Amino acid sequence: MLNSSIRPPRPTLTGPIFLYALVDVFGLSCVGIGASWFAAGKGAILTNFPNSAVEAVACTAGGAAIMIWAVARILREIAKQAPAMQAKYDAYIGTHHPDKVRKPDDDKPA
Repeated sequence: MLNSSIRPPRPTLTGPIFLYALVDVFGLSCVGIGASWFAAGKGAILTNFPNSAVEAVACTAGGAAIMIWAVARILREIAKQAPAMQAKYDAYIGTHHPDKVRKPDDDKPA
C-alpha cells in the first residue's frame, strides 16, 4: 500500500528526517504555548507559563526559530535523496505516461 505503483514516488522517511520532525513539533508547541498568552492574557496551555509578555515573546520567537531550523534540516535531508527520487520518477513516468518521457536532449539548456 505504501509503495503503490499508481502514485509518483515520494521521499523516504529516514531517521534524521524523523528526528528533525520531532524537533519541529517541539518548536510548534513552543509557539502555541507562547501565543496562548497573547490570546488569554495568561498561560492558557500551561498553568504558570508564560507569566509575562517577555516570556510569551521569548517562547514564541524561540519556537519559530527552532521550527525554521528543523524545516531547513528536513529539506536538506530530502535533497540528499534527489538522484534516487529522479530515477524513480523517470521510471514512473515511463510506465504510466510514456508520452511524457524526457528525451536526452531535453536536459540540455537552449
